[in-house]
Amino acid sequence: MDAIEAARAVVEEQHPEARTAFLGGSVATGRGTATSDLDVVVLLHGAPAPYRESLQYADWPVEMFVHTEATWRAYIERELPTRRSPLLWMCADGLLLFDTDGLGARLAAHARALVAAGPPPVPADEIDDCRYAITDLLDDLAGSTDPSECLFIATELVRRTGELALAVAGSWGGGGKWLARRLERTAPELNARLHHGLREVLDGRAEPLVTVVDEVLARVGGRLWVGYKRAGTP
Repeated sequence: MDAIEAARAVVEEQHPEARTAFLGGSVATGRGTATSDLDVVVLLHGAPAPYRESLQYADWPVEMFVHTEATWRAYIERELPTRRSPLLWMCADGLLLFDTDGLGARLAAHARALVAAGPPPVPADEIDDCRYAITDLLDDLAGSTDPSECLFIATELVRRTGELALAVAGSWGGGGKWLARRLERTAPELNARLHHGLREVLDGRAEPLVTVVDEVLARVGGRLWVGYKRAGTP
């Protein structure tokens, strides 16, 4: 059973009363791998939505995201300020499996409009938080002589620097493979240099990674440590 057939069938089995459903993720966008699962968004009239479930169907691993229209909109609204919303992208880029009453078409159009508009601007204090965290990691990397420590410090540096670069560019973010994909689309040269820098750290040379991280920091004011201050929760 192919991906589309399996996605439709699992929705029919689990929720025959569903209003609409989408197949999203890597499989829907043509970037599936041998271990990819089916990301299926299902819209119901009411309970038992909202919930998320992982299951196996016809040899396919399935991640099912079940919502009502109201909870779908609430989740999207909550995720937008983070500048990364898997649910939004699954409906914007995904395949509409069926649409009983027009809801799927409306949500797809709304999702595509939000994606095209881009994420909200990054608050200045969030930028400073990123600068501070990255500066601290750079200091840790400079002072570490333990290969295991360097591995984890450098990996965290790559992740945080990629996230900062996307935020500054006004681009959508992502986690894991989606961070790499967003970077490849938005800043392919930076993506390649971060990859190269990490490999160099593993070979005992930190300078290439430090250089590219400092270049990204320079776009937002450079390193930040002295003078950084945040109020705590009473």
